[in-house]
Amino acid sequence: MTGVDANTNHRLARAYWYIAATVVGSLMVFRGINYVGAVKRLKAARNQSTPDPTRPDGFLSQSWATATALVREMSHPQFFVPIRHFTWLTPPPLGRVLVLLCYWAVIIYFMTWHSIIHDINFYERLAYRNAWVTLTQLPMLFLLSSKVNIVGFLIGTSHERLNWLHRWVARTMFVTCTVHGFNFWTEWVRGGILQDELDMMTMVKYGLGAWGILLWNVVVGFVPIRRMAYELWVLQHVASSIVMLVLVYWHIPRNARFLFWLAVSIVVFDRVARWALLLWQNLRVRAGGSACQGRRRVGHQILARAVGNATTVVTIKDVHFNWTAGQHVYLWLPRLGPLEAHPYTIACARKLKGTCCCNSIQLILRKHKGFSKRIHDYASNNPEGTLTGFLYGPFGAPPRWDIYETMVLIGASTGASFTLPLLEAAAQADFVGCVKSIDVLLIARTSKEMEYYVQRARAAGEALVQKGVAVNIHLAITNSALGTDGLPLSRNDTSTSHISAGSNSSGSSNSSSELEQAVKEGEKSSCCCTKPPGAKVDNDKTSVEKEKLEEATTTALLASSRLPIIREYSSRPDMEQLIRQPVEAARGETAVVVCGGPEIVAATRNCVSRLSDERAVHKGTGAQGIYLHVEEYAF
Repeated sequence: MTGVDANTNHRLARAYWYIAATVVGSLMVFRGINYVGAVKRLKAARNQSTPDPTRPDGFLSQSWATATALVREMSHPQFFVPIRHFTWLTPPPLGRVLVLLCYWAVIIYFMTWHSIIHDINFYERLAYRNAWVTLTQLPMLFLLSSKVNIVGFLIGTSHERLNWLHRWVARTMFVTCTVHGFNFWTEWVRGGILQDELDMMTMVKYGLGAWGILLWNVVVGFVPIRRMAYELWVLQHVASSIVMLVLVYWHIPRNARFLFWLAVSIVVFDRVARWALLLWQNLRVRAGGSACQGRRRVGHQILARAVGNATTVVTIKDVHFNWTAGQHVYLWLPRLGPLEAHPYTIACARKLKGTCCCNSIQLILRKHKGFSKRIHDYASNNPEGTLTGFLYGPFGAPPRWDIYETMVLIGASTGASFTLPLLEAAAQADFVGCVKSIDVLLIARTSKEMEYYVQRARAAGEALVQKGVAVNIHLAITNSALGTDGLPLSRNDTSTSHISAGSNSSGSSNSSSELEQAVKEGEKSSCCCTKPPGAKVDNDKTSVEKEKLEEATTTALLASSRLPIIREYSSRPDMEQLIRQPVEAARGETAVVVCGGPEIVAATRNCVSRLSDERAVHKGTGAQGIYLHVEEYAF
């Protein structure tokens, strides 16, 4: 069964994937150009051949920078819906809206090209056309949902940054699928054969079933519904998607099943790759041969320490993979969630070669519902207990910190777990690249949530100061008892600061002390210098003495801190002023990195877009570019 206008439908199906391949190829070219530019910047910074390596130095580079600035200014703005319980109605940023409009323009063109002809085959022609348009998008739907994402690998991004497009492709498919069924239904009603079609054509029933499941997935995929019970939603989403594929197989004709098998192959590849990655990272042929504690043949030893009423520090011992600051892993604890694997940002920078501690990672979890609540409850009831856990990753495409002159790192609450490892990675590096200045803003409701992060930022900032990088740290307490008015954001205003670099605040909270202690215990328990009784390790005494010497050196370094005073504000400071000051002082490109909720993300997007437009970045004024990287709380 080929249907009306079969040849045209086949050509359009091929054209869809030609267009997709062209878009991906173009993005790969853009990625390559930016990579060459980054290499050129680092080479100039290392050789000190130019005073400002992040500034374009020729006609071609200036033209590319101008085009990049125009695209950024258009893509950043976002309207935020500030109504409580309705913030989920906030539309995507303008850049994503433009992408969707382009995608819909292509789909509408395919739906209507040479199909709006008012003849005897009008309804049937539209029905078959939209059937092919729907089926053509099916492989793309699963391609964008893959964790081991081929598109993301090619264009240099990660699967979670493509997931929004996966949802919109599903919604678009629902529209084209509905148009497909509506036209057939209308034709049958007009011809008086509706009941005969339903009785004789079993493929129609399969099609209605697939449409119903697609409708279900679209409806329950909206934020308020899927957040009610997210773990349950994930399980039903996987199950319903498999059932939909089976129904689609029995609904479509044989000559269209190549698109079905393409979708199935994408799903199989993703699952096989995930399981291969899981086995590779969690199975060891030999459990011995390592001085590290906690090494296991199957899985990893997990330490979970509850801190206060809402925070859990999870230490995963002796992982044998490397990661980049800002990446995340999926954590699976069969005892607490047999069918659940949840993503968490790695809250520490990677250990360098030659350091004492083994390659263990730490996650800082905020207690919500579901899995995070169960792991916090377990840690509270079993303070000395351990778990066997599995993880796979790392995933994520965090920004490079070494190719920008100025960086502004903004972390709201546990968003600091994303931004601070970037700061620590710069502090650990032997070569700081193009970086000359870093501003850090930490935002939380109470000071208890942030004091541990402030200590980390101070230690990393001190190391960067020794390397000639200017560091400014700002702490904003939005529910502070200090007052209701936010303090002015001024580099010279230090009269109201409460935490000064190199000194311990007398007001340190017990929760902060517990968090810092839990992290240190995790690091100590992972250290190959502290051996269980009876272990035979050469030069053990020397290693312990070396560790004590390193701790003493670090303490002395903090005591003689030369950092600017860490400013504490009694409410959220003016975001535009925070970003404007380092941007205006920069002679090269600035990177703004923000991790937080939708409100602070939208505010940062709009601020960066306004500043870039106001200063006419790369348009002859001499103002340099502003790169924005966003990580938003969303699931």
